[in-house]
Amino acid sequence: MLYQRTQRVFQCISGLWVGSFIAIGFLVVPILFSSLGDRQVAGFVAASLFKTQAYLGVFLSTFLMVMANYLVRQGLNRFRVIRWILLGMLACAVAAAFILIPWMNSLRDQALYLGLSVRESSNAILFSRLHGVSSTIYLIEAFLGIALIWKASAIKNAD
Repeated sequence: MLYQRTQRVFQCISGLWVGSFIAIGFLVVPILFSSLGDRQVAGFVAASLFKTQAYLGVFLSTFLMVMANYLVRQGLNRFRVIRWILLGMLACAVAAAFILIPWMNSLRDQALYLGLSVRESSNAILFSRLHGVSSTIYLIEAFLGIALIWKASAIKNAD
């Protein structure tokens, strides 16, 4: 049946997305900062990775919500809760992609214009606070992603 294929595609896409999300945030970026001698270069690469991940999150959470709506209409009730999880992930991704990341990039660019790193600029405290908020949102999105995978991979007879 078509809804069974849709469910499998949903599980595959969400698994790959959440896996990449967790790998980038909790494996790749920490390795960047510990391996590269220049924290500023590591920061640029990390910012690019997070920006790409945020845009991907906006797209995939929206796409997966459309799929979840279809699956709910097919009688798979666990996807009702999954839609709420995806909405939370979308909110996190939108906040990161369209508010926090551009704001942090702007502060970084202002510092570079003055020939400084953002840690040496007058905006260092603001950047640090935004980084903290951004990290918290990323962590929330990671927990929501784990909940998404957990709920989406439930045995189909559990509906």
